[in-house]
Amino acid sequence: MIKFIKRYRIFFLLLIINTAVLVIFPNLGKKAFQLTGSNLLEMLSVLPPIFILLGLLDVWVKRETMIKYMGDNSGIIGVLLAFFLGSAAAGPLYAAFPVAGVLLKKGSKLSNVFIMLGAWSTTKIPLILFEASALGLKFMLIRLAMDLVGIAVIAYITEKALSTNDKNEIYQKALKGN
Repeated sequence: MIKFIKRYRIFFLLLIINTAVLVIFPNLGKKAFQLTGSNLLEMLSVLPPIFILLGLLDVWVKRETMIKYMGDNSGIIGVLLAFFLGSAAAGPLYAAFPVAGVLLKKGSKLSNVFIMLGAWSTTKIPLILFEASALGLKFMLIRLAMDLVGIAVIAYITEKALSTNDKNEIYQKALKGN
């Protein structure tokens, strides 16, 4: 029970704060709970398909295959695959973290996972197409080129900045599912 409370302490703290706001400022509190409810419904509509796909990825793709294409010695293939996974993905950014966990569990290189997360957040194909039509092809190409370079540089700098212990801890948490 203590472990449960400790794990979800932020949730309980926010629940207490929202309840206090509801008591002190009823209109604002009611709006906060309605917003929380709509966000919860959105999450419940997005996460089940993601988890089904993750389950299939976990079962169908062998660890050796993932290591070959996205592991430490994957080279440019791993980088391109990470960019493709992130750019072709659907859903909000919070759906990317379970995907990242499975990639880590399967032996993907940490920088490739960082690249996938960066691509998921900034280079989605529908966003690129919208930018090209709304803001012009030149703007879209400049922003895309800067994003691609920026994501790769940040991913490699972040991986190099982490100690071996930090990297091992990240991989261990992915294996445990925390």
